[in-house]
Amino acid sequence: MGNNINVRYLTKDDIKNIVEIEELCFPTPWTKGAFEKELKNKLARYIVIEKDTNIVAYGGIWLIIDEGHITNIAVHPNYRGLGFGNEIVSALINECIKNNIVSMTLEVRKSNIMAQNLYKKHGFKIAGIRPSYYTDTQEDALIMWKDINKGV
Repeated sequence: MGNNINVRYLTKDDIKNIVEIEELCFPTPWTKGAFEKELKNKLARYIVIEKDTNIVAYGGIWLIIDEGHITNIAVHPNYRGLGFGNEIVSALINECIKNNIVSMTLEVRKSNIMAQNLYKKHGFKIAGIRPSYYTDTQEDALIMWKDINKGV
């Protein structure tokens, strides 16, 4: 990934850049208001990666009791294939470990093989299907889970 990389928590000042990435990555992007609401959500943690002061990737997770639910992960299209997706997933796993979370879950589009492979690389396994989960296309979501080993 090179130098000048900073992994940190999302701030209010980052939201404009996050929304731009959302709009480039998703058919139904989250809004500015949705991210502002997430910043106030005591269960939510959002992490960004900056390269040379530009936000290139982000990810969010809800920490609910002892489970982490990944809400979204996105890498700016110009920075894909450089390891930023791996960095975000690793940062979210580390956030769960810091908060004594024992398992993580997420939903991913059935057609999004690249994301599925990223999650599998980090130990997530397909555990079920949510039929017609994505309201924009009626596409099914795969439910993936990961157990977190405290000793690792």
